[in-house]
Amino acid sequence: MSFVRTHVRGVATAACTLLMAIGLGAADAGASDAGTAAPRTRLIASSVLGGDYKVTLTAVRSTQDPYAASVRLRVYTHAKGVWKESDRVTVGDVDGWFWYPLTGSGAVCAFSAASTEPAPLTVSLLITPSIGCSGPAHYVVKQGRVFAG
Repeated sequence: MSFVRTHVRGVATAACTLLMAIGLGAADAGASDAGTAAPRTRLIASSVLGGDYKVTLTAVRSTQDPYAASVRLRVYTHAKGVWKESDRVTVGDVDGWFWYPLTGSGAVCAFSAASTEPAPLTVSLLITPSIGCSGPAHYVVKQGRVFAG
């Protein structure tokens, strides 16, 4: 009889431990998901053209669709030791990109610029790994403003 009691007690202890582990695991999973949530924006490329302009590409996560994103191209001018935003445009369509490929490895297929006035820019980004890169988008930075090129 003591074998049965000991065995039942051992099974009950194991079941209780298992339930606690499952509960703690679920709590940990929720905590880690909340702690590792992707930021709303992420810088994906940046370049300084001479000392005159700085150009950045930023992924902006959609507020409507967690898988969608927009890409913002910003131009900054340098004056009095400070970079100040002078213009911005959206690359492609608003929410026309996928967040995860844009913010992952190999997201920028081409980002080229020249330190001339006007400064030509070319941008090509990863659509998805299976589709590949977008066609190049051409821009020109002239006197701190961005124009389609």
